[in-house]
Amino acid sequence: MESDRNSQPDLLQADGIRKHFGGVAALRAVHFALRTGEVHALIGENGAGKSTLAKILAGAVRPDSGTIAIDGHPAAIGTPLDAQRLGIGIIYQELDLFPSLTIGENMAIGNLGLREGSLVRSARLAAFCRPYLEQAGLHCSLQEPLGTLPIGKRQLLAVARALSMNARILLMDEPTSSLSGDAVERLFSLIRALRDRGVAIVYVSHKIDEIFRVCDRATVLRDGETIGTVEIAGTTSAEIIRLMVGRDLRMTVRPDRRTMGDVVLSVEGLTTHKLKSISFELRRGEVLGVAGLVGAGRSELGAALFGLDPIRSGVLRRAGVPIAPRSPGEAMRHGIGLTPEDRRDEGLMMSMSVLENGTLTVLPSMQRWGFLRGSREKSALAKVTDRIALHCPSTDAAVETLSGGNQQKVLLARWLLLDPEVLFLDDPTRGIDVGAKQDIYRAIDDLAATGKGVILVSSELPELLRCCDRILVLRDGQVAAVYDAAEATQEKIMAAATSAFGDRA
Repeated sequence: MESDRNSQPDLLQADGIRKHFGGVAALRAVHFALRTGEVHALIGENGAGKSTLAKILAGAVRPDSGTIAIDGHPAAIGTPLDAQRLGIGIIYQELDLFPSLTIGENMAIGNLGLREGSLVRSARLAAFCRPYLEQAGLHCSLQEPLGTLPIGKRQLLAVARALSMNARILLMDEPTSSLSGDAVERLFSLIRALRDRGVAIVYVSHKIDEIFRVCDRATVLRDGETIGTVEIAGTTSAEIIRLMVGRDLRMTVRPDRRTMGDVVLSVEGLTTHKLKSISFELRRGEVLGVAGLVGAGRSELGAALFGLDPIRSGVLRRAGVPIAPRSPGEAMRHGIGLTPEDRRDEGLMMSMSVLENGTLTVLPSMQRWGFLRGSREKSALAKVTDRIALHCPSTDAAVETLSGGNQQKVLLARWLLLDPEVLFLDDPTRGIDVGAKQDIYRAIDDLAATGKGVILVSSELPELLRCCDRILVLRDGQVAAVYDAAEATQEKIMAAATSAFGDRA
């Protein structure tokens, strides 16, 4: 089967693709070739041009120059509908779905596979959608508004929608960034089944272990240029990382923590619409991990602590003092901060500048007589951006022009400026590259070293094992298990997350 794929002619050929955004070159004469029935990784650091190339192939962005051929014939891809007619589908990292519409409406809108008139019959829509939703592992009513779903389930809907378009070429941009455990395995099974059916898949990911599990070849981009294409079976993760960054990358390890300090946050019997009697303690200088499958209640825990979700019962204590935050403002006054899972929709104002986003939490201290002091803002932000290696052309640049990794660093810089005693990080490395991850890990280590209490949610179990002193496992809104770092393994965590009865340590 592998030799058959290698002998296949190119299904898609992109040559000399260039794209500038303003004065910034996103792509510089990129070359990319895709064979029928292969899973081809497209990898590189944030800002390398991966997502831009994927958007060009999907018709969402027009190149400045270059050619694209399908089956050896020139292809004009000016719009997403052009791409769909050519059999090209895409799952975006920042999902192109409509939160105010229902699941069924999101499946139907702009979908050439659903051959209906201006009015779509409910029965016809249900018959069309159900097989694809089941393939993706999403079991929800078609009438449910998308906005009620957590981001992990929204990503599954995007997968189902792409499958429904019967694409010959499927572009997946960080498809597992919000998925965990069972959902990731289901997606991998789908990818293999699609490949066996002859579908060609472009798999954009920063997760090197995933690339080695599901991909046949990999093309590496760096600074908007094609560095090379390698056969996965004949390379190593170290070589791929070296191609991505142009150097050997020093991987950080979790430092030995000093003795933990006093309890900085105590949670007893916390119950909300999703959580059921959650209890734990967080000490100064500790990084407490939170694991669990999609829908287990990880993000909801942060929402409750940050005053976003009403607390029905239970007691929170900050440094021994009972608190009941009913809004983010109250939570911040109690020394609690939160970086949300969805940085674009819930964390950042994308059209505002790096400076404006970074100083949002400390604006009162940056003004005099009601006027903001720009020089003080820039000086304060510079001190924290240096700590996390934020790269941007200027702090006046709009956040939307930055790579995903640097957007996440802007969000983290905001909280470093406020300096809360407890910081809840909800999947802070989602969709960012291996180098930026190391910068985030170092920032987490530094926070713990200065006596802060950090709660880290992650869909990546190796990340939790790398960063955390203890790991809290949630299942169906309840604590399924608590493991010390020394005893935790990926197998134990997954067993607790999927078992009806956890091991409550």
